Amino acid sequence: MDRKIESKKGIAQLFSKKKLPYWLGGLVVVFVAYLLLRSDLRTFRVNADTLTVSEVISGEFNDYIRVSGQVQPMTTIQVSPLESGVVHEIFLEEGAQVKAGDKILELKNENLDMQILNSEADLAEKENLLRNTLISMEQEKLSVHQEMLQLETDVKRNRRAYEAQKQLYQEELIAREEYLRAEEDYDLAKSRLELVKNRAVQDSLYRNIQVKQMQESLSNMRVNMQMIRRRKEHLILTAPIDGELGLLDVVLGQSVSSGMKIGQINNLSSYKIEAQIDEHYIDRVMPGLEAQFERQDESYQAVIRKVYPEVRDGKFKADFKFDGTLPENIRTGQTYSLNLQLGQPEEAVMIPRGTFYQKTGGRWIYVVTEDGSKAYKREIRIGRQNPQYYEVLEGLEPGEEVITSGYDNLGDNDCLILKR
Repeated sequence: MDRKIESKKGIAQLFSKKKLPYWLGGLVVVFVAYLLLRSDLRTFRVNADTLTVSEVISGEFNDYIRVSGQVQPMTTIQVSPLESGVVHEIFLEEGAQVKAGDKILELKNENLDMQILNSEADLAEKENLLRNTLISMEQEKLSVHQEMLQLETDVKRNRRAYEAQKQLYQEELIAREEYLRAEEDYDLAKSRLELVKNRAVQDSLYRNIQVKQMQESLSNMRVNMQMIRRRKEHLILTAPIDGELGLLDVVLGQSVSSGMKIGQINNLSSYKIEAQIDEHYIDRVMPGLEAQFERQDESYQAVIRKVYPEVRDGKFKADFKFDGTLPENIRTGQTYSLNLQLGQPEEAVMIPRGTFYQKTGGRWIYVVTEDGSKAYKREIRIGRQNPQYYEVLEGLEPGEEVITSGYDNLGDNDCLILKR
């Protein structure tokens, strides 16, 4: 008698002999896919306790940076000698309060001393020469005057003789030769007198010119002498203004040259803050931006007055002026930490600052799964930053958790398995 074969139902039917090959094939496919995925996804096991996990938040992003600056006087005056010399005496020390005209130091210049002695000797010689010349000219003038008087007397005598001889000749009492000789003597006397008069005029003009030239030369020598003596005065360096001797870089016996910077006077009537700022912000920092800082539990304001275009070692310089009251006991060289406001606060997605940025440059970050067992690498885009937060433009949503500690020991893996 034939038996009726009943078909299998339920789970037994799924694992029947006919369907077993399909199951085996599916398992092979899944295993191969797992191997392929595992070979493409780099993983790394790490202790979760060694990581810093931070939450992505949404809030008001305060656009500011923290910069460090030093207090400097608004105005400084360089102290430089006008004359070279050797440091002979130092009257003040660096940091001393000075008044305009206070002696700072004295130089010694033997060459200048020798120039002064030579100039004094030349001046004395020139004065003696002028004095002797004037005496000689006066004697010459007297001699000419005496000669002129003698010639005038000769003219008078010869005129009388001529007139007498003329009268006698007219009366035919003397020979014609005697009359002509008397006339010639009279004419000669007049010519001599006229010649001496002309010479006296020429000598007077020459004397005036010569005396004037010598007096001008003597005057120039006196002026030159005064200038050399003033150079002697320049060997004593004095403070040009009231203030503080902020720098004095010389020692006794040191040789300094003209124009060499040996000191600095700080004008303490006004101050500024010199800050070095990362070149990353050079396009956003400009005069007029406000900053705030705290000193002795008091808040103070400052404003950028000047931005220097030159970048050195990845930083550029900016000068701040105080806006309002100044801190008490302010001193040159004090360091202030300022919060420089770059823009107005805005709503943004943010993550706390962390050392991960040094590795990724803000291009990607590890995002922790909801169960906290893994963290996957994800590309993001960072915008602005302040001392507390990074602004996230793309790639993250509020409420997600990310790893913000350093990535140096994590390698370049796509997935982190977090061990608890």
